[in-house]
Amino acid sequence: MDLIWKILKSKKLYYTTGSLILFGVAVLLILNFWVMPAYTNYNEGITVPDVTKISLQEAEELLESYGLRHEVLDRRANSAYPADYIIDQAPAPLQLVKPNRKIYLTVNTAVRPTSVVPNLENMSLRNAQIQIENYGFVVGTISYESSRFRNTVMRQSLAPGDTVARGEVINLTVSDGLGDRKVRVPDIVGDRLTDAQQKIRRAGLRVGEIRFEPSREATPNTILSFSPDEEELTEGETLTLVVSERFDVREETEAGAVGADTTVTTPLETVDPDTLDNDDNDDNQNN
Repeated sequence: MDLIWKILKSKKLYYTTGSLILFGVAVLLILNFWVMPAYTNYNEGITVPDVTKISLQEAEELLESYGLRHEVLDRRANSAYPADYIIDQAPAPLQLVKPNRKIYLTVNTAVRPTSVVPNLENMSLRNAQIQIENYGFVVGTISYESSRFRNTVMRQSLAPGDTVARGEVINLTVSDGLGDRKVRVPDIVGDRLTDAQQKIRRAGLRVGEIRFEPSREATPNTILSFSPDEEELTEGETLTLVVSERFDVREETEAGAVGADTTVTTPLETVDPDTLDNDDNDDNQNN
């Protein structure tokens, strides 16, 4: 115990401790103000020159004169540039970088890379556009022809399986959803709404707007009429339906319309056309 107390009272201990602290502070100051700035080139920077639109050889010489390195990152075909000219660079021109920084270059190639044309037929328009871009091609004009399946690719300008240069344009012919043949309009007057909808779809037609009109004679949700009232229509065309509802639901002077297969709200209850072929609903409506 006396030894410890003697050491603590020794001036030599305090001199040694103080010297170590001062030495540590001095080392930190030297690292902060001299060593690290020299190592990282602190407060030094080089403005990146613009090397696009010049040849690769000229770009190399210019970058070396600025104290910068370079690497060819990619080669692409671009008809707007001569062969071996710089298309793009990173970092961009006029940016401030450290000395000896590497600049990545994209060079125009004399030989255009090729790719196999994908088969786009019977594919949705959106998926076909994605495939065209993924294969390195360009989406061209999109024309429409009558066919039953809307926004489906019918034909493409480049044959599937051909190997062509990337960047080529692929034009598409797409279905507009209308068939190129005539179909017979089913007899739906007097049918329940859901039965009529099924007949219309089986015939290759579409259910459009559904209008409800009060009727004393017809059972609610019965087809009163439709338009266009033709014997034949082009496949894919739309029919507007007029459907009966309870006469006392609202005054005859009121008019209303709903979209196909949507829910119609009346003062008495909410009616969904797609669920109105349920016998229980018939009893409720008649009551």
